Amino acid sequence: MKSIQARLSLGLVGVLIVVGLVLAQLSLWLFEVGLQRYLEAGLRKESENLLVALVHGQSGIELDERRISSAYQRPFSGYYFRIDFDDGHWRSRSLWDMDMPRPDTPGLHAGLQLGPEGQQLLMLRADYRRLGRAISISVAQDYTPVRDGFRRIQQIGLGIGLIALLIILVLQRLTVKRSLRPLERTREQIAQLQRGQRSQLDSEVPSELEPLVAQINHLLAHTEDSLRRSRNALGNLGHALKTPLAVLISLASSEQLKDLPDVREQLREQLEQIQQRLSRELNRARLAGDALPGAHFACDKELPSLLSTLGIIHGEHLLLAHEVPAGLSLPWDREDLLEMLGNLLDNACKWADSEVRLSIEECPVGYRLLVDDDGPGIPETSRNEVLERGARLDEQVDGHGLGLGIVRDIVDAWGGQMALLESPLGGLRVSIELPRRVRA
Repeated sequence: MKSIQARLSLGLVGVLIVVGLVLAQLSLWLFEVGLQRYLEAGLRKESENLLVALVHGQSGIELDERRISSAYQRPFSGYYFRIDFDDGHWRSRSLWDMDMPRPDTPGLHAGLQLGPEGQQLLMLRADYRRLGRAISISVAQDYTPVRDGFRRIQQIGLGIGLIALLIILVLQRLTVKRSLRPLERTREQIAQLQRGQRSQLDSEVPSELEPLVAQINHLLAHTEDSLRRSRNALGNLGHALKTPLAVLISLASSEQLKDLPDVREQLREQLEQIQQRLSRELNRARLAGDALPGAHFACDKELPSLLSTLGIIHGEHLLLAHEVPAGLSLPWDREDLLEMLGNLLDNACKWADSEVRLSIEECPVGYRLLVDDDGPGIPETSRNEVLERGARLDEQVDGHGLGLGIVRDIVDAWGGQMALLESPLGGLRVSIELPRRVRA
């Protein structure tokens, strides 16, 4: 969700920056063009005033200086003119000893530099006929102050534009974050489903998300119902087969087959193997239906009651301790974990002298469960043999009945590893490492 929000924000930022720069450049260009057109109108009026100032004199056409602006008399005043005739030209005194070139074509021209200060001139050439002669009047104005003022306005506008852009970016980020809040809330609820903190998603969502949430809730309800019916069917099957198997085992041990001891022994062994294999496969099938969200194991809630029950069963002489991080929730089925920990702790209590300790550690790759006791333990040479065998552990080690066949099945079903080690308390340590589940 954060990556989607980041991509949307970056995309909107990019679009706003590009559009803002294009609009800013276009606005500045239009402003400068409009300013030049305004100045062009003033220059054209000046050229017409100069045209009117041309009068008949004793030696022909003369310029009546009383009719022209005094700015043309001051050197480098920023206002200049040039009047061209067929046989010569006049120029304003403001040009001093410099010459202003005549533009090649009539109209407005910009970019000409003049004077010791490098004045940028905006020049207009206009062609007329006056007193029977062709006259070309070129009028120029120093564009530097105007351009400097325009640059200042440009900088101010750029600063205002940047501030406006920042405000827009903040507002659009808040808008995107607010718009994606329902998606973020749904994502958090899905993560809570994985952590076992809820069993359904909230149905109060925007209309765009209603079909998705409804389908997810329907799927969760359907899965829960299917798993419940499957487990009930497996339980019914186990109960249905348990009695016939018990009868067959009883018959195999009856006096009716006393004259056939070999047959009776083989029949009894085969029936016991069927019973054990059926029980194990039923357990495996039950584990294959994975834990539903909302049925996970909350250590703070479940462990005290489990240890209290074991203390009542095995007597108060045992110290039952546990070391578990506060608020830890294991992402597996509550019933399976209760059965696994119950078997581990129950068998540890049977062989412990005075203390049993349960430790659960959260690791980067998963979880580690340790059950320690101070009993006789198992010799190191026998531990691997115990774990390598496929039957129940309490049938493999003489004098240390663990009864952990179902524990082995649960650990295998969850992709974990189980090891028997020497306990710091002096007895046996059962170490179980379970991989971390992928969470949304």
